Amino acid sequence: MGKRFLVALDYSENAARAVDFVADTFSREHALILFSVIPKTAAVCELEADTLVPHFSSQQKAFCQIEDEKELALKTALQRAKETLLEAGFPEENIQVKTSPQKKGIARDIVAEAERSNADMLILGRRGISGFKEFFLGSISQKVLQLSKEKSVLLVQ
Repeated sequence: MGKRFLVALDYSENAARAVDFVADTFSREHALILFSVIPKTAAVCELEADTLVPHFSSQQKAFCQIEDEKELALKTALQRAKETLLEAGFPEENIQVKTSPQKKGIARDIVAEAERSNADMLILGRRGISGFKEFFLGSISQKVLQLSKEKSVLLVQ
């Protein structure tokens, strides 16, 4: 077997391009881990306290419905990514799909999973936010680059 690569995904076009790049470029002998972090915001959907701010309480159901739709989009993107790789000739036993709830932060969780999985390299789309937001907030890909001390990182445009 070849090397192990962790492909960090969300439901953006950039993430899909990263999967397409892997499908077009990498040898079929490599092991691939398709990995997504489920953001912490979903945890607020489980709150049922009388102390919730009344405005949030009245909007909680709508917020949680959006969070459910985002989680479904994430799972659909992971399934689509796996199908893309299978169609490209990667054996099913070489493709692992993993999700994890956010623990420390999305970028930190991606780097931690790469360490845990003993991945040789992290692969992700360059950015999923606008240049303006990236300037002020940074991007997941920038943070992964900064945090990844032991692993190589491949950013796909």
